[in-house]
Amino acid sequence: MYTIYRERSFTQITHQSNDSDVFTGGTDSTYATLEWELSELIRNPHAMKKLQEEVREVAKGKPKITEDDLDQMHYLKAVVKETFRMHMPLPLLVPRESTSDVKVMGYNVSAGTQVIINAWAVGRDPSLWDNPDEFRPERFLDSSVDYRGFNFELTPFGAGRRKCPGIQFAMNVNELVIASLVHKFDFGLPDGQKGEDLDMSETTGITIHKKLPLLVVATPYK
Repeated sequence: MYTIYRERSFTQITHQSNDSDVFTGGTDSTYATLEWELSELIRNPHAMKKLQEEVREVAKGKPKITEDDLDQMHYLKAVVKETFRMHMPLPLLVPRESTSDVKVMGYNVSAGTQVIINAWAVGRDPSLWDNPDEFRPERFLDSSVDYRGFNFELTPFGAGRRKCPGIQFAMNVNELVIASLVHKFDFGLPDGQKGEDLDMSETTGITIHKKLPLLVVATPYK
């Protein structure tokens, strides 16, 4: 439902869907991203430690993280971008239609052709990214690449006038949740499992989830 409604106007959403459709569509992709983020952080303890140090330094003993704190968390934003790159929540962006004949990379695309972008493959393209299968948030610390649709190598929300209208809301929720989790807890895997043994298999579908749900042991940070 989400992929359909992202391509419609707010008026059409109001008249042709109900609140549960929009709510479910938005929360499913956000939930999937949060699970991938925490999974990658557990698999990469150096990244987890660096993020926890940043969040706890910004918090400076405060009982909870607020939205005002997020702008100071640069490594957090890099972690989110790197997760988007490796685990695009919607691997195939909303279908588009060419309005005129055009030639793209040697291919003739006729007017009226439906075009589907494989954003997952773009995020793993070695011609665009160094060591694309490596989770390395640092690649975004000195990079201007963003997720708002101006850099086509990273388009989790689509691009152009039909990109997702809920970008800011989704990002605030995503960043606030992951920052709050690493602020309050240290994480490990049950039964003595190691991070490198974590199964990162993907499901198939409109939204990509982990094939096996993430199970963690959360220890309150003191």
